[in-house]
Amino acid sequence: MNPIQLPAVLRPLAFSLAAALLAGCGHHDGAPPAVAPRAVAAATVQLAARDATQRTLLSGVVMSSNQVQVASRLMGYIRTVDVHEGQRVKAGQLLLQVDPSDIQGMVAQARSGLAQAQANLVDAQADYERFGNLYKADAVTRQQWDGIQLRYKVAQQQVAAARAGYASATAQMRYASVTSPIAGVVVQKMANPGDLAAPGRPLLVVEGEGRLQVQVQAPAEVWDHVHVGDTVPVYAAAREVAGRVAEAVPVADPMSHTHTVKIDLPADAGLASGTFVRAGFALGNAPQLRVPAAAVVERAGMRGVFVVDADGIAHFRLVRLGAAGGDMVDVQAGLRPGDTVVTSHLDEVGNGVKIVGGQRG
Repeated sequence: MNPIQLPAVLRPLAFSLAAALLAGCGHHDGAPPAVAPRAVAAATVQLAARDATQRTLLSGVVMSSNQVQVASRLMGYIRTVDVHEGQRVKAGQLLLQVDPSDIQGMVAQARSGLAQAQANLVDAQADYERFGNLYKADAVTRQQWDGIQLRYKVAQQQVAAARAGYASATAQMRYASVTSPIAGVVVQKMANPGDLAAPGRPLLVVEGEGRLQVQVQAPAEVWDHVHVGDTVPVYAAAREVAGRVAEAVPVADPMSHTHTVKIDLPADAGLASGTFVRAGFALGNAPQLRVPAAAVVERAGMRGVFVVDADGIAHFRLVRLGAAGGDMVDVQAGLRPGDTVVTSHLDEVGNGVKIVGGQRG
């Protein structure tokens, strides 16, 4: 059989393909050569659990110990609200007015009743004086005299009752103008013109000068560790201040089964009223794993650290963190004792990066 003859124009291409195949046969595993990972010089630290005070965090809000909820003593529609949130007010300053139309009618009725009672008293007194003289002259019977005396006493009592009713009605009229009981700042406004005011329903909150406190609700497992006078760390953003337990209500709320605890803050706490905070209550001592705050990074909205494996390769790992203290943060989940984490040059570190030159603690 004659061999196949390639056209002359295809012979160079065939030789090139054969050379490439022969060159490929020289690599037995068929895999491309490995690419060395990018290296970053960064500091690292090896984590170890240490005996520490275990704390649980309870949320609360900073407020003044001198805070008053202002309500109307009348039921009626609110005519005007004369203050706004953040406004400073003086004691006795007008805050809002309730429409007094109904009360004005009551005042007019009470005034009319008082006038009628006073007129009746004038008549009864005249009869009392005239019949008194007649009785002394034996011109009227004992029964008639007793009736006149009774009428006079009843008229006196009716005047007293009418006068009290009029005073009550006029006092109600004064309640239509709601004033501030203390000097301070309006921190909350819950009413607007046209709203219905009712006795006992808070309309405004005025906060006066006084010590700042944090109020939290402690569940039973925390309440057992709460004592008046205890020092409690209070965390606000990146700040920590030392508070002191001032009040601890022994009776639990029947709905939430929690106890109210009030924590005094120092005068130099630098926290404004209304600030959201967390208070840490000690539950005892136990081994606690902590990580340097410098090691914590955020990637795609998730917090974690870069853990270095035995080959020096960094891997991002999600963590759940607890309370911060100083330059360390409690670890609740995601890390174990012995893990090595990256603590510097984190803007250059990513998954798969080789960490070199770091000092391991």
